[in-house]
Amino acid sequence: MKDRNILFLPFRRTSAVSVSPAIKQYISTKYDQHPDMFKKDLETIDQIRTNAVNSIEAHVSGVQKLTLYAAQLVWIGGKFPIDIGVDFTWYPALGFNTQNPESQNNLRFELANILYNLAALYTQLAVSLNRSTSDGLKAACNYFCQAAGVIAHLKDTVIPDLRTTPPEDMDTMTLESIQQLLLAQAQECFWSKAVKDGLKDGLIAKLAAKVCDLYDQAAEYGTKSDIISTEWIHHMTAKHHHFAAAAQYRASRDCLDKQKYGEEVARLRDSLVCVNEALKESRWINKIVLGDLNGLKARVSEDLKRAEKDNDIIYLIPVPPKSELKTLDRAGMATARIPHEVSDPYSALNGKGPFGQPLFAKLVPYAVHVAVSIYDERKERLVNTAIIDELESLTQKLRDLLQSLNLPGSLQALEKPLGLPPSLNAHAEEIRQQDGLHKLRRSMHEINKLKANDAAMYQEGVGLLQIEAEDDNKARLKHGTERWNRQPSREAGEYLYTKADEIEGYLKSAASSDDLVKNKLKECEGEIGILGGTARDLESYIPNSKRTTMTPAVERAVDGLRSVLSDVNKLEHRRKKRIQEVREKVKYDDINGAILAETARFERDYPMQKIEPAQFENLFEDRLEVYNEDKEMVSQENELQSQLTSRIKEANAAFTTARKGDTSTKEREQALQRLENAYFKYKEMVSNLNTGRKFYNDLANLVTRFTDDCRTFAYQRRVEAGQIETDLSTALSNLNLNFQNQQERHNLRSHYAPQQQQQPLLPQPSPQPPSQQQHQQTPEPIAAPTPTRAPQPESGIWDPSQGIKFGGAVPGVSPQQRQQVNGNIHHPAYPNANPRGGGPWDVSHGVRFG
Repeated sequence: MKDRNILFLPFRRTSAVSVSPAIKQYISTKYDQHPDMFKKDLETIDQIRTNAVNSIEAHVSGVQKLTLYAAQLVWIGGKFPIDIGVDFTWYPALGFNTQNPESQNNLRFELANILYNLAALYTQLAVSLNRSTSDGLKAACNYFCQAAGVIAHLKDTVIPDLRTTPPEDMDTMTLESIQQLLLAQAQECFWSKAVKDGLKDGLIAKLAAKVCDLYDQAAEYGTKSDIISTEWIHHMTAKHHHFAAAAQYRASRDCLDKQKYGEEVARLRDSLVCVNEALKESRWINKIVLGDLNGLKARVSEDLKRAEKDNDIIYLIPVPPKSELKTLDRAGMATARIPHEVSDPYSALNGKGPFGQPLFAKLVPYAVHVAVSIYDERKERLVNTAIIDELESLTQKLRDLLQSLNLPGSLQALEKPLGLPPSLNAHAEEIRQQDGLHKLRRSMHEINKLKANDAAMYQEGVGLLQIEAEDDNKARLKHGTERWNRQPSREAGEYLYTKADEIEGYLKSAASSDDLVKNKLKECEGEIGILGGTARDLESYIPNSKRTTMTPAVERAVDGLRSVLSDVNKLEHRRKKRIQEVREKVKYDDINGAILAETARFERDYPMQKIEPAQFENLFEDRLEVYNEDKEMVSQENELQSQLTSRIKEANAAFTTARKGDTSTKEREQALQRLENAYFKYKEMVSNLNTGRKFYNDLANLVTRFTDDCRTFAYQRRVEAGQIETDLSTALSNLNLNFQNQQERHNLRSHYAPQQQQQPLLPQPSPQPPSQQQHQQTPEPIAAPTPTRAPQPESGIWDPSQGIKFGGAVPGVSPQQRQQVNGNIHHPAYPNANPRGGGPWDVSHGVRFG
């Protein structure tokens, strides 16, 4: 800035980091494709990052390097989560903490820094051009417009989607100030080109008026930012007044051409007031800007002297007051133009564009994997709850009915009063082969181990959250809530705390289910042991009964009941087969191909739209309709079971009536029924234990991810806390410097606040309704600029004859002026002028001569 009259953005610096290992690890753990398929892409992503972050010289080749990396970041953001597992470290370029790096595991944070550096490169390219030629000014204007466009895109698109706190030098006020500054400098280049090309003074005045407005907006936003330096704010303020003066000067020359001699004098006077206002910033601006101001002041003073003389002697035209001067129109030629490669990176990565093929193009987008997972979950939930669970529930109701009727034990005891019924032998052999009780106890022991491991892993994650929360509370108590102003632990890790409550609910629910299985085992443990024992033990358990002669009525009842129970067995076998068929159907229901086809259609029809799982909702609904026939089958089974239940009750009633009074087989019936019930309880417990084992294995994956996330969260919070501690220590050590800076910024804001309430130097014309515009050809007259600070006093040399005065009045400044400039940092000569006229000498005021 020392040798230029325009500003440029400095580059942000970064540390070397490799992106490919994290992407490779993510592909290997989260995708079905092998990372080696993308070996070339993994090498390329690291290379283009290296090229981009090293483009910190004002050379046009850096534009493509930065835009290429930015486009690839946008592209891979649709295939990977933003927290891919790489800590990107960047140093701020503006503000007071340029030596304190900030690290984030965030692809969008990396994109924001790359786009900022692209804007910085555009500004430095503009500054490096030869702006003494029309072509150089035109190119510089274009670069500044593109830089403003990149900043606008960063502010409006990238930062809102960051999902984390933006860097301190990328807050809204800072980016707004930078954008307006870049537009002001682009408009200034266009104004310079118009002057060089000799365009009409009226047009040049409109261009200068717009430059004035843009610098004013930049300075206003700058005072609201804690990052924009006071040096820049003074520069923008001086430029604002400078171009207010230039606009009035050019307007005066236009008045001279139109023989409006009185208005010419008024605008020249206005211009001189404005340039004097700008010169009050001479203490803080560089020599080139100061030279421009002095040159303008010399020309304005010379023309004003000539115009006043000519008007007083020759034309005698009344000089209008500034309230009657017309508002200068604006001609805005600078607009924020976002480079096409930044606004539409996908079009540049279509294989035919300048950037070639996108990286990881053959990798299925991350949203597609999420969509597949969502569909699989819905499919499993639909099949399990609406089909399989319903069928099993119907079967269980049927078994409960048979058990309540003491079937088939009563029938078996009558038909085979001695020995073992064939069905019971088959059940006992099945349990023996499966090792019966030992299998159940072994499964329970394994499940308890899985449960203990899950609980221990869960407690580790919860413990990490508790320790982090305690450390955060201690630091907040130590430093106070105003200085330790980061989010509390529960707010910062809301997702983790919610997940912890969710997992705790899972564990409690699973424990309740485990207790039910244990109670079932206690109820029938003896009978299962007998079924799994020897044939002698089984025969000893079942008492024999005497053979009875069955009457024709009993035989008919037995035949009817046997037929109904045969239908029950057929029904159960058919249901098992249908359940197996449905599970096979679910197994081979692969939606990947359909989702990939739909994804290709989305990318073709909506190239700028990010793929989201919600876009596949219609596809999900269409695919799940294939299970409608299975739900219909459940309804049919329900109707068949209702009919069968009625037949069972009727047949059993007939059987009971026919055997009324016969108690010879009662004990044998009860023993056979207990063993039959124990067999079905055994099958039910095996199924429950298999479900429990699968549940705890799935929960282990969930708890592991939860604990890893807690570990990462605690580490990031610890690093963040250490950084805040360092910043607070640094802030305390530099308390005096920061206090002075804040005082100066506060005074600047105070200076701008009343200015916004007053009429601006070059007020913008207010829009008129169409009906008024037809009857009113010229805008309403407005007031010319009014200086807001005291004129700069003339410097002098101490004369011994004047003596030494302590705390006296300042020569050449009235008491009212002394009161006005007191404490005003804009006044270069009297930053701390004391309004008191005399009194005892204060040591803190020093010694003043003259």
